[in-house]
Amino acid sequence: MTVVLTAGQRHEQTVLEPLLDRGAVKRRGRGRPKVRPKRLAGDKGYASTKARTSVRRRGITPVIPAKTTERRNPRFDRAAYRQRNKVERLINRLKQHRAIATRYEKLAIHYEALVTIGCILLWL
Repeated sequence: MTVVLTAGQRHEQTVLEPLLDRGAVKRRGRGRPKVRPKRLAGDKGYASTKARTSVRRRGITPVIPAKTTERRNPRFDRAAYRQRNKVERLINRLKQHRAIATRYEKLAIHYEALVTIGCILLWL
């Protein structure tokens, strides 16, 4: 799991590429971690052409539903999109820590450290 902080009023799509650069998934058995997943699930906020193009350029299949103003995508994998709730539940459990949910910390580096500590506590 990787974390990239944005300003509160910014959309998280602005840091999509740095987020994809940071992530690595451990392989089963031996070998270096994978930097490129097979699929990337996102909500309708990531349904822009720019986001889908940057994900496809990296060789990743986007699993993003179409907005109501767009044409439907016949290749949309609904079963894979439903697995996204695991990530949403993880973020919900992380926000049960009061300091993370309300962001008391003024400095971004301190807040990112709190998020890292919260992730470690959930992992343990």
